[in-house]
Amino acid sequence: MGESWLLQLELDGALNEQGMVCDFGIVKKLTREWMDKTIDHALLVPTRMDNLKVEQAVGQTRVEWVYPDGQAFNCLSPSKAIALIDVEEITPESMAEWCRAQLIELFPQEVKGLNLRFVAEQIDGDFYHYSHGLQQHDGNCQRIAHGHRSRIEIFLNGERDQKLEHEWASRWSDIYIGTSAHRKESAEGMHTYEYRAPQGEFSLTLPAQYCYDIDTESTVEQIARHLAARIKQMKPFDEVLVRAYEGVGKGAVSQV
Repeated sequence: MGESWLLQLELDGALNEQGMVCDFGIVKKLTREWMDKTIDHALLVPTRMDNLKVEQAVGQTRVEWVYPDGQAFNCLSPSKAIALIDVEEITPESMAEWCRAQLIELFPQEVKGLNLRFVAEQIDGDFYHYSHGLQQHDGNCQRIAHGHRSRIEIFLNGERDQKLEHEWASRWSDIYIGTSAHRKESAEGMHTYEYRAPQGEFSLTLPAQYCYDIDTESTVEQIARHLAARIKQMKPFDEVLVRAYEGVGKGAVSQV
């Protein structure tokens, strides 16, 4: 599943002729471009993980992995949508070390050291933890297996309902939110999603128990709208407002 991490950087080195180790503008530009190109909105695969098989062809990468219960995960994507990480497990610490070793090479020679940390967004209360792909998106959100760890707020008649928040956060814990039109025939107990987007062909197969389909693209706006409509069905005489977030500090509101 996806995460929402904040990136913190510290640079160590000699001062240049401007009295700086490195201009903040350069730091932000280099780091953002590298993160966007390498790991953001990509499927991060720890290549030392057990029961993993990776196949690479021209421009395409297939990842196969077996869950402990014997069920299979299979993803075929353009290679730039999958990041192969030489670690046993994806954690903030392992990713920070892997990224640091590569980022340091991009900075000017005055930069002699780099300390990098990923910090999870602080969320007080419940959150939903999901992955998805947006076929119609022009950017990297079109990638079929990227995700988020996000806040969720539900209000009935202007009052926050934390019980409902907990119910939906539990239902959407480590879930793939798919689009019904993208789902193809697959083996019993499995769901397969396929689509073609500007970056290429995408396919994902995983156990049905980890999936939740909606009738639209799974944008945060449509997720908020879907959730508000579902709650309204259960609470027809109440005014329902849903705030669904995506990543840090951004999201959508739906009211019915």
